[in-house]
Amino acid sequence: MKDQFNDHLALPVFRTLTEAVREFGKPAYVVGGYVRDIILGRHSQDIDVVAVGSGIELAQIFARKIGPRAKVNIFKTYGTAMVRFKKDDQEWIVEFVGARKESYSTDSRKPAVENGTLKDDQDRRDFTINTLAISLNKEDYGELVDPFGGLQDLKNGLIRTPLDPDITYSDDPLRMMRAIRFATQLNFTIEKGSFEAIRRNAGRIGIVSRERINTELEKIMMAPRPSVGFHLLMDSGLLHLIFPELVDLKGATYIEGKGHKDNFSHTLKVLDNVAAKSDNLWLRWGALLHDIAKPKTKKFDPEAGWTFHAHEFIGAKMIPKLFHKYKMPVDERMRYVQKLVLLHLRPIVLSQEEVTDSAVRRLLYDAGDETDDLMLLCEADITSKNPEKVRRYMKNFEIVRDKLVEVELKDRIRNWQPPISGELIMETFGIPPGKDVGTIKKAIREAILDGIIRNDFDEAYVLMLEEGKKLGLKKC
Repeated sequence: MKDQFNDHLALPVFRTLTEAVREFGKPAYVVGGYVRDIILGRHSQDIDVVAVGSGIELAQIFARKIGPRAKVNIFKTYGTAMVRFKKDDQEWIVEFVGARKESYSTDSRKPAVENGTLKDDQDRRDFTINTLAISLNKEDYGELVDPFGGLQDLKNGLIRTPLDPDITYSDDPLRMMRAIRFATQLNFTIEKGSFEAIRRNAGRIGIVSRERINTELEKIMMAPRPSVGFHLLMDSGLLHLIFPELVDLKGATYIEGKGHKDNFSHTLKVLDNVAAKSDNLWLRWGALLHDIAKPKTKKFDPEAGWTFHAHEFIGAKMIPKLFHKYKMPVDERMRYVQKLVLLHLRPIVLSQEEVTDSAVRRLLYDAGDETDDLMLLCEADITSKNPEKVRRYMKNFEIVRDKLVEVELKDRIRNWQPPISGELIMETFGIPPGKDVGTIKKAIREAILDGIIRNDFDEAYVLMLEEGKKLGLKKC
C-alpha cells in the first residue's frame, strides 16, 4: 500500500507540498477523497491537506513555492485556503484546513469550531472511507493513518460513519444525502446500522438548504446507475421529504384484476437506460420527470383498464412549478426538460403507425435541436420484459430516425423559420399587427408541415396572397 502512495507522493505537486510542510514545521497530512481515490484507482487532481496548526499559513508557504502561477483564495472565517495552479497541462486544486473539532446546535448544520488534533479532525468526518490520511511528515512520511478501519471498508465496499451514526447524521443531515451519493457512485453498501440511522434522522434534512440538496441529488443523477440512489432515497424516507412528487409514482393499483405497472420502478429503468447512453444531466432529468403527471391523470375504465390520458401535457405544465419549488434553474434548461416531457410520446406513437412525411415534419418542427435527445429518451422508455416487443419497437424507431434524416434533408424543418415574415404580410396588405397576420402565418406554416407547399419563399408568397384574399385583404 505504501508503494501505491509513493507513486503519487513522487509527483512534482507533492514534492513542493513536502517542502512547504518542512518549512511550516508542524504536522500535516493529505486526507479524505484524494487518499480514497488513490486506493480505488480513481484519477483526481483535488487534494485536501490538514495541518495541525494554521492551514492558511501552510497554504501561503505552498503558494509561494509554486510561484506566480498559483492563485490563492483565503477564507479566514473558516480557517481554510485553496490554491489553484496549472502544471504540465493539469489543473490542480489543493485545499488547506487546520485540524479542528466541531460541535453542533440542533437548528443548524454549521458547527462551532475550535483547534484540534488530526484525530479530532478525523472524528468529525462523514465516513470512514473519508478519514484516511497520508503523513507528509519527515518521521513517518507516506504512512497511512487509519483509526477507523476505512481501508477495510473500502475493500468491503461499505459506507460507515466513524462515530455514532445518529450523531453524525443529526449534526449534519446533508451527510445522509452524501452517504446515498457515495453508495450510488461507488456501488457500495451503506452499513445496516448507518442506514437505520438515516431513517431515524430523515426529518433533519429540513435544516439543509435546497441548493445543497440539489448538488447531492445531481451527483446521484450523474452516477452510472442513478436508480441505486433513488431506491435508497425512497427506502430511507428522504425522498418523501425532498421530492414527494416522485414518491407518488410508487406502487400499482388493482381493480377487477387489472393493474398498471409501478411507475416509480419504470421511471428509474428509463433513467438508467438514458444514463447508459448519455451524460447530459438535463436529459436525465427529462427521463426522471417524463411520467411525473401519471398520478394526477390515473383513471380506471372497466373496458380499457388503467389510463393516463394527457399525462404528457399536464406533466409539461408541472415542470416550471417543480423547478421553482425546488430552486432549480428556471431558464433554457428547464424549458429543455419541459419540451422532452411534452413530446416524449410523439415518437412512440409514430413508431406504431405508418410514418408519414407530415407527422415527421411536425415532430422536427416541435422538437427542433432536441430531436435526437427526444429519440434517445423514447428508446429508453421501452422497458418491457418481452424481448420481441422491445425488438419491434426498436426496429420501428430505426424507421422513424431514418425518416427524420430524410425529411430534414429535403424540407429543412428543424428549427424552422417561416419563409414569410409578419412584417412582409403587413407591408404587402398595408395592415397593422393583429389577428389577420397570425391567421396568414399559421396557414403558411400548416401548408408547409402538411406538404401542400414546399418550404420555399415563392410558394409561400403565392399562398400568402391567396389567404389574404380569403380575408378580404388587397395587395398594396
